[in-house]
Amino acid sequence: MFENVITKTIALPDGREITVESGKLARQADGAVVLRMGNTMLLTTVVSNRELREGVGFFPLSVDYQEKFASAGKIPGGFLKREGKLSDREVLVSRLVDRAIRPLFPSDYLYETQVNIYLISADHDAQPDALAALATSCALAVSDIPFLEPISEVRVALTPAGEYIVNPTPEQMEGCELDLVVAASKENILMVEGEMNEVSEDVMLEAMSVAHDAIKVHCEAQEELIKLSGKVKREYAVAEEDEALEKEIFDKVYDKLYAVAKSSIKGKTERKEAFTAVKEEYLESLPEDDDSINMDLVKKYLAAAEKKAARNLVLDTSIRLDGRALNEIRPIVAEVNFLPSPHGSALFTRGETQSLTSVTLGTKLDEQMIDGAMFSGSSKFILHYNFPGFSTGEVKPNRGPGRREVGHGNLAHRALSKVMPADEDNPYTIRIVSDILESNGSSSMATVCAGSLALMDAGIPIKSTVSGIAMGMISDPETGKYAVLSDILGDEDHLGDMDFKVTGTAKGITACQMDIKVEGLSFEVLKNALQQANEGRAHIRGEMEKAITEHRGELKPHAPRSYKLVIEPDMIGAVIGPGGKIVQEIQKETNTTVVIEEVDNKGHVNIFATNQEDMDNALARVRAIIAIPEVGETYDGIVKSIQPFGAFVEFMKGKEGLLHISEITWERLESLDGVMEVGEEVKVKLVEVDKKTGKYRLSRKVLLPKPEGYQEPRRRENRDRDNRGGGNRRNDRNDRNKR
Repeated sequence: MFENVITKTIALPDGREITVESGKLARQADGAVVLRMGNTMLLTTVVSNRELREGVGFFPLSVDYQEKFASAGKIPGGFLKREGKLSDREVLVSRLVDRAIRPLFPSDYLYETQVNIYLISADHDAQPDALAALATSCALAVSDIPFLEPISEVRVALTPAGEYIVNPTPEQMEGCELDLVVAASKENILMVEGEMNEVSEDVMLEAMSVAHDAIKVHCEAQEELIKLSGKVKREYAVAEEDEALEKEIFDKVYDKLYAVAKSSIKGKTERKEAFTAVKEEYLESLPEDDDSINMDLVKKYLAAAEKKAARNLVLDTSIRLDGRALNEIRPIVAEVNFLPSPHGSALFTRGETQSLTSVTLGTKLDEQMIDGAMFSGSSKFILHYNFPGFSTGEVKPNRGPGRREVGHGNLAHRALSKVMPADEDNPYTIRIVSDILESNGSSSMATVCAGSLALMDAGIPIKSTVSGIAMGMISDPETGKYAVLSDILGDEDHLGDMDFKVTGTAKGITACQMDIKVEGLSFEVLKNALQQANEGRAHIRGEMEKAITEHRGELKPHAPRSYKLVIEPDMIGAVIGPGGKIVQEIQKETNTTVVIEEVDNKGHVNIFATNQEDMDNALARVRAIIAIPEVGETYDGIVKSIQPFGAFVEFMKGKEGLLHISEITWERLESLDGVMEVGEEVKVKLVEVDKKTGKYRLSRKVLLPKPEGYQEPRRRENRDRDNRGGGNRRNDRNDRNKR
C-alpha cells in the first residue's frame, strides 16, 4: 500500500540521528514528511494553490506550528479539553519557520501556500522548535512547489565551559551563556534569533558560524532527498508585466522621486505626502477612460520607482531619507515616573517612535500559568506589547494581539530577562506593558528601552541599563556596494535588505533578531553591522541615563511590600488553618496577601502589603502562630471560656491554656462570678507544659504582689492528715473482715 515511501537519515556529529520519511502520511498534500529525532516526531505538510488569485501583490504564505498534547501524553487544561488557538510559544515557532523560508520562494511566485507542522510525538531531549524549519524544507523538497534551495535551522548553545553545542538537550542548556536559533541555506545566513548573557559580538558571530557548519550537512542531505523523490517543480503562470509601461513610468517619475528623497524631509507624514504628490501627478496625466491601462501595474511600477530612488540615494550619497548619516540616531527623550499610579513607568520617544510603558508588581498568585505539551508551569516575569492602529495614523479594529505583537513582545522579554534579579531574590510577579503610541521604526526596541527605564523607576534591582537598536542594510549585488543603517525608519525597513535588532548592556548583547531579505550576506557585513549597532546602543544608553542611572533604592509608596518568613514544614498547616480559615482571616483583617508554599522541605510564607503597618500586623499574626510557648514567659491573653474550676485563656494565637481558679489571685476564690468574663484581656505567665499531654498551665497571681502577711497554705499537712485518717479507716475495715 505504501510503495513510494522514501527515507533519508542525517547523522549528527554527537552520534544522534535525524530521520526524514515521506510517502506514508498525508499523501494528498503537495509535500509531506515525518521528521524524527529521538522520540520527537514532526508531521509537516505543505500545500500550494494552483490558481493565481487576482490582485495579489505579495506572497500569501501561512505557517502554523501546533503541539498536540497527546504527543507528550497529556490532556489539555481548560473547559474544552482540546487544542485551540495557537499558544504564544506555537506562534513564535511558526514565525521562526516563516521568516526562514519566505525569502526562498521565487519573487514572482504569488500562489497561496500553507504550511502545517504538527508535533505528534514529544521527547524532552529533542526540542522540536529547532527542527521545525528543517522539516518544512524537507516537505518542500519532496513537493513540486517551486523553492529556490533547501534550508535548515538549528539551535546553538554556549556552555559555561566555553563549548558550543548544536541542538542541545535542556540539561545541556542549563546555565548556558548563549541560546541562538540560526536558519540558513547552504551558502547564506537567513535568520537569527536568540538571547545571551551579555556576550560580545565576536562570540555571537562564532556561534552563527558553528550553526552554519551544521546546517550545510542538513542541506546536502536534502539535495539527496530531492533526487530520491523524483519530483519536478511545477510550471506556474506569473502576474502580467509590461516592460514598456515600466520604462515609461521610470523615465517620467524617477528623477522627481529621487529629488523628494534627497530633500531630507524629516517628518514621516510630510515625506509620504511629497512622494504621493509625484505619483498622483503622473496618474493625473493619464488619459481618462482608457481601459487599456492596467492600473494595478501602474501602481506597482510607481512603488518600485520610489523604492529604487530611496535606495540609490543611500548608496550614492550615504545620506538617508530624513537627512541623517548612516550611523546617526534620531533625537531621544526619556522620562521616568511619567504615570503616578503604576508601580513604575517610563515614556521613551525616539524620533517618531514612542512607547509608554508601565510596570506592575504582583504576588505569586499573579504568576502566568503555562499549559503546553512540552512545558507546564508558571512565569513570574510577563511582558506585553500593544500596537494600536492610531500609532501609525491608521484605523484598524482592536482584536487582541496578533503574531507581530507576540513576536515583538517576546524579543523585548528576552532582552530584559537577562538583567532581572534571580527568582530566589525576587518575591514579585512583574508585568511590563508597552503601549506603542507612535511608530516609525522599531517599536520593539523602544519597548526594550522603556521597559528598562520603567523597571528602574519601580525599584527593581536589574543588573544594568538595557538599550536596543534596529539596524538595516541596503545593497547592490551588481556593484557590490552596501550601506549599514543605524536606527532605521519604517520606510527603510520596507525598502532595505536586512532588519537586524540588537539589545544589550554596556557589558554585551542580551538578545537579537535578524531577518535577511537577500542572498549573499557575508560574515564581514554582519560584523560591521554588529559593531555599528554596539556604538548605537551606547549612544542610546547615554540618553536613557539622563533620566535615571540605576534602580531606585525604594519601591513606590503604593507598591506592595514583601516579606518572606521561613518556617518549619509542620507549622504550615497551623498558619493555613482548617480549610484555609486562619490565613484567610489574616489577609482580611490586615489587608494583606499571604502566600504559603513548601520549598526544599521548608515552609515559605510570603507576605505582601501596601504599607508598613499592615505588614507588621500580618507578620505579628504569623509569628504568633508559629512561635513556641516558653515556660516562664509572660503573655497578653484573652479569656475564651469560663468553667467552675478556672478560665481558658488564649495566650498566643491558636494556643490556649488553663488559668486555674487558684492561680488567679493570692486570695482564695470560691467562684469566678464577677471576677472574670469572656473576652477580657488578662496578663498571664506560662508556668508549666505537661510533658504527656502538651497542655499549658497559666498563672496570673505570680505576676501580682503578695498581700502583706500572706502565708502559704499548709497543703502537705492536710494531705498527711487525710492520709492518716484514710489509714485508720482501712484498718477498721480489716478488723471487721477478720471478725
